[in-house]
Amino acid sequence: MTQKPARVIIINPNSTVAMTDAMVTAARTAVPELTFEGWTSHKGPPAIQGGADGALAEPPLLELVQKAAQQGVGGIVIGCFDDTALARAATLAACPVIGIGQAAYHYAALRGWRFSVVTTLAVSVPILERNIHALGLQGCLGRVRASDVPVLALHEDQVEAERRIVEEARIAAREDAIDALILGCAGMVNVTSAVRAAVSLPVIDPAITAAASMKWLIP
Repeated sequence: MTQKPARVIIINPNSTVAMTDAMVTAARTAVPELTFEGWTSHKGPPAIQGGADGALAEPPLLELVQKAAQQGVGGIVIGCFDDTALARAATLAACPVIGIGQAAYHYAALRGWRFSVVTTLAVSVPILERNIHALGLQGCLGRVRASDVPVLALHEDQVEAERRIVEEARIAAREDAIDALILGCAGMVNVTSAVRAAVSLPVIDPAITAAASMKWLIP
């Protein structure tokens, strides 16, 4: 009997469906061995930009994690680079629960790469720095850089958003003495190819990295 592919739920803690759809499309393309399904937290804020948005997103996100756990899914991905409520979410399910930021940082560290992060707004920088320190990976970090691109602009004005992100990526590659670059927002999945074309370093897309990690985490 052919075994049915494991079901993985990608939960977007914000209420922007386009971002959920982009992550799921990328995951299905990169990891066809698994079955990916996207859930959008319609009670969450439209975007998570800083601690206040993260706090608003936590309760409805955890409700969705609980729902997925009750359905017996194979794995859960928290589709926000801030790894919103990740520690609490992991206690609610028996299956692997990972954050896209967590996956990207560990992938770079396992390769022995020193990395910088290009994220959206400056308000997110302290959160990401704290997350990296909490994982004990501060020794791998070059710098967390803000591109000054609002999260929603990644879908509403992709051309300008891409230009700014590429510009910041080039600066990081030139100035940070790094081996790899991590894109620091789930919504950047649509600009990954442009950044890879612009710099000679490995460019890590967090949503795809988290999806690929599930191949090894699901029993």
